[in-house]
Amino acid sequence: QVQLVESGGGLVQPGGSLRLSCAASGTIFSIHTMGWYRQAPGKQRELVATVTSGGSINYTNYADSLKGRFTISRDNAKNTVYLQMSSLKAEDTAVYYCNARGAYSNYWGQGTQVTVSS
Repeated sequence: QVQLVESGGGLVQPGGSLRLSCAASGTIFSIHTMGWYRQAPGKQRELVATVTSGGSINYTNYADSLKGRFTISRDNAKNTVYLQMSSLKAEDTAVYYCNARGAYSNYWGQGTQVTVSS
């Protein structure tokens, strides 16, 4: 089992920045990909970004609409994945979920609310 604990959500003004963190614990050796998804009210959960560990290189993948504003990073030593969000817009308001995947497993965090409003 893998446990994911997210932090860093909150209220931010349009144009502002926020950094989310997700710390993984448990049988993390089985995890190859970690990432972030989000779900806005009345909408389906959607991909934000993922990072896959490939030995000494981390491979990243982003939703096309978020490239340039969001940056995902991974600290393998701390088993933590980060999401740096900048130039935030009202439409970025959502619950952001951390995800961890292995060959035969898929785990979700409890979610952290991000609200972009003046």
